[in-house]
Amino acid sequence: MFKYLELANPEFLFLILLLPVVAWWYYGRYRTHYASITMSNIAMFKGQSSWRGRARALLPILRGLAFICLVVALARPQTLLSEENVEANGIDIMLAVDLSSSMLAQDFEPDRLLVAKRVAADFVEKREFDRIGLVVFSGEAYTQCPLTTDHKVVQDFLENLQSGLLQDGTAIGMGLATAVNRLRESEARSKVVILMTDGDNNAGAIAPITAAEIAQSFGIRVYTIGVGTIGRAKSPVAMYPDGTYKYEMADVKIDEETMKSIAAMTEAEYFRATDGNALSRIFSEIDRLEKTKISVTEHRQKSEEYYWFLVVGAVLLLAEFLFRQLFLQTLP
Repeated sequence: MFKYLELANPEFLFLILLLPVVAWWYYGRYRTHYASITMSNIAMFKGQSSWRGRARALLPILRGLAFICLVVALARPQTLLSEENVEANGIDIMLAVDLSSSMLAQDFEPDRLLVAKRVAADFVEKREFDRIGLVVFSGEAYTQCPLTTDHKVVQDFLENLQSGLLQDGTAIGMGLATAVNRLRESEARSKVVILMTDGDNNAGAIAPITAAEIAQSFGIRVYTIGVGTIGRAKSPVAMYPDGTYKYEMADVKIDEETMKSIAAMTEAEYFRATDGNALSRIFSEIDRLEKTKISVTEHRQKSEEYYWFLVVGAVLLLAEFLFRQLFLQTLP
């Protein structure tokens, strides 16, 4: 609900420019209307001013304020009440994030997983009217956060993601199937999965193409993102007894053909992110492609407020008249 004041006839405000002219006329009339006495010395009258003399100076001020109020009343101030009803036909989006140990590779600064989490959180913040959920996978898959409009919850889950929560591996098919299962009963006009991985499918009971066929049958679009540089990257290749990883240069292997097939089957697109900036641009492109339909209906209502200024102006004129006639009356 928005409330503010506007003027229906603002041109009447130019009448206020007449105030200096009226003041000049009043001063000239005052000098000719009231008699004056010339005295050689007024020292004896210093400090002898009465309250009537001081109060008389208020009369032109009251008249001036009354004039301003009446001019504003002529300008017809109005209170405008505006209310907007926003109806959003949102999109249901499931993020499927790879948590395999290879996501700790350092071809992204500081590593692939941290950059993916940050970029995904920024994307969630932009999707004001959509329900968003989160699925994670490595050697197996599970739902980290079901579809929700509470985007702060989704962002908190993203922030707390870390590799090692699940058995290591890359079960792309299981991750996609879990995300599709969360969307299959959705009544949203558009259902989308954004799948991020840096490897090829080497675990799980469901093949990626089979999961894509299931998504296709439910009308779910699957945007696939291959995360990793071209060539070799410093990657974890073994784990020490204390739980830390041993890093060596290793080939970056992403099953791009499968990723492209999944996207094509579901009428979406495949992207390759070779660094953090590229990943940000990919999410911006998905944000552009998947626009939420928003309908805004505005209701406006005007309420006349000029009578307040009219009443105040009349009261000031009445006060000036009574003050002058009852307390400050002079003889001609």
